[in-house]
Amino acid sequence: MTDSVNFDRAAAYYDATRGIGEEAMARTVELLRPELAHRGRVLEVGVGTGQVALPLRAAGARVTGIDLSGAMLERLIRKSDGRARITLARADATRLPFRGGAFGGAYLRWVLHLIPAWSTALGEIIRVVRSGGVVVVQLGNGAEGRQGEIRRRCCELVGVSETPPGLDWGDTESLDDAMAALGCELRLLGPIRGESSERLTDYLDEVESGKYSWTWPMDEEARRGAVAAIRPWARERWGPLDREISVSYETYWRAYDSPGV
Repeated sequence: MTDSVNFDRAAAYYDATRGIGEEAMARTVELLRPELAHRGRVLEVGVGTGQVALPLRAAGARVTGIDLSGAMLERLIRKSDGRARITLARADATRLPFRGGAFGGAYLRWVLHLIPAWSTALGEIIRVVRSGGVVVVQLGNGAEGRQGEIRRRCCELVGVSETPPGLDWGDTESLDDAMAALGCELRLLGPIRGESSERLTDYLDEVESGKYSWTWPMDEEARRGAVAAIRPWARERWGPLDREISVSYETYWRAYDSPGV
C-alpha cells in the first residue's frame, strides 16, 4: 500500500459528515447514469461506504468498487444488508488489481486529494478502462466558504500544512492537464445546484473531535486549543455560531473520454 489516506477511523461517522442530501444525490445519479450504465463493468476508486455506488447500481450500472479502508467496505456491505450486487476489493488506486481494459468506465468522487501519487492513480485508471471508455471525476471542495476559512485558520494555528497530501482541492487545471497528457478529452457534466444548511458550532465540534482527514496529522491537544481560539474569532466574523446558515452550491463532474472514442 502507498501512504494514501486510509479512512478506517471515519467509517462509523462518514455518512453523517460527508452526505450531500437526497436531491443532490438524485441529480448526481441522473448525470452519471447515461455516462456509465451502458458501458458494462465500471470502476469506482474510493468507493467508501457506497454513497454513490449504491444508488448508481440501483439505477442500472454494474459497479466494482475499490477502497484502502476495509472498515469503509464493511460499512457499505452492512448498509446494503449484503445485497449490494457490487464487486468490492480492498486495493490501492496506484496499483489496481485488474487487467488492462477490464472496465468500460470509471468514476472518482472526493478522493484525489487523499492520494499523494494521484497522477500515478490516473494512469492506472486509464490502463484498466478500455479504449473508448470514460473517466468521470469530481474533486472535493475543502477550500471553499466558511468551513474552508476555518480549516485554513486551524492549520495555521497548529502549524501544519493546509495543502492536502494529494491533488489540491479544486485544482481542476492540474487534473485537466494530467488527463490530457494521457490522451483524454474533457467534457463538463452539470451543474448540480442546490442549497444546504450549516451551523458553524457543529462544524467546529467535528473539527475539535478530529472527524476530518485534514485534522489527522495534528496533535490532539494542539487541535483542541486551536478550535478554542477559533470560536470567538468565528463568532466575531460571522455572528452566533449556533445560527443556521443557508449555503448555496454549484458543482460539476468532469468527464474525460479515453483515447479511441
